[in-house]
Amino acid sequence: MKRAPHSLAAVFLMSVMLVGCASSPPMHFYTLSAGALVSSDSAKESVAEYSVSVGPITVPETVDRPQLVVRVGANQVALVEEHRWAQPLKGEILRVIAENLSQLLGVQRVVTFSQNTVRNAEYRVLVDIQRFDSTVGQNVLIDALWTVRHVTDSQSRTGRLLVQESTGGEGYDALVEAHSRALAMVSRDIAEAVRVTGSSVR
Repeated sequence: MKRAPHSLAAVFLMSVMLVGCASSPPMHFYTLSAGALVSSDSAKESVAEYSVSVGPITVPETVDRPQLVVRVGANQVALVEEHRWAQPLKGEILRVIAENLSQLLGVQRVVTFSQNTVRNAEYRVLVDIQRFDSTVGQNVLIDALWTVRHVTDSQSRTGRLLVQESTGGEGYDALVEAHSRALAMVSRDIAEAVRVTGSSVR
């Protein structure tokens, strides 16, 4: 019995799809971690009464994409399709800095940026990530420009921190962990600015 041409085509198409699925590399998703290098010794034990709003956060367009972007040369980067951020990178950085500041300042009311929350916060933190470089098996580099503003008194303080952190190992897990440690250092710089700004307006 002859098989209909359209049936043969369907079987062939199904075979191609199955082969394609079998050969596709698995996807890996990453999140940044809060609390890296934020020890109980450096964190405030008392609960502060003021509130802090963090954001917005800006990042270079080069890395503002789902895939991890790694440096492969002095003037060349590569998008790693099978290794991606679990949420947009801006959101990852925003969450981590907010959680770090909550620990460092002993502030329970640290909120991320939105139109509804900014008006209720005494301090507003703006962060512009100038560079977010990743070199697998070597190091990461974060260049962060930040501003801390006391909303009521219009006092503000601006700073910039360039952090280069060794990955301490091969692979993308080590790379992401190094970025978490680098953001912890940025967070500590911002936390100190919040304290200094607060003391100047009291």
